[in-house]
Amino acid sequence: MEFFIPAAMAQTQAPAPQGNPMMTLIMFGGLFIFMYLFIIRPQRKRQKEHQELVDAVSKGDEVVMNSGMLGKVIRVEGDYLVLETGNSVELKFQKVALHAVLPKGTIKSI
Repeated sequence: MEFFIPAAMAQTQAPAPQGNPMMTLIMFGGLFIFMYLFIIRPQRKRQKEHQELVDAVSKGDEVVMNSGMLGKVIRVEGDYLVLETGNSVELKFQKVALHAVLPKGTIKSI
């Protein structure tokens, strides 16, 4: 019944050659450097820019939130922004949900 499973070959094969351990360490080091340059560093830069944007927002700024909501900042309360989004409509958002600060007069022109 060796139709599906062929007979085992002789088990006297030579052992697989061992690689150079120094070359393995160099490859792992190169992989880490690649990940740092192309993944970690750009993400930290974006994170720093966003934190500067959040810290700089103040009363009177026109902003866009991550949800797409447009509004004018009427109060900054700790980690929260109170936005005026319409005729006396006030909404409270977390500062970290801030996407961008718009130039003055953008909301009226929309």
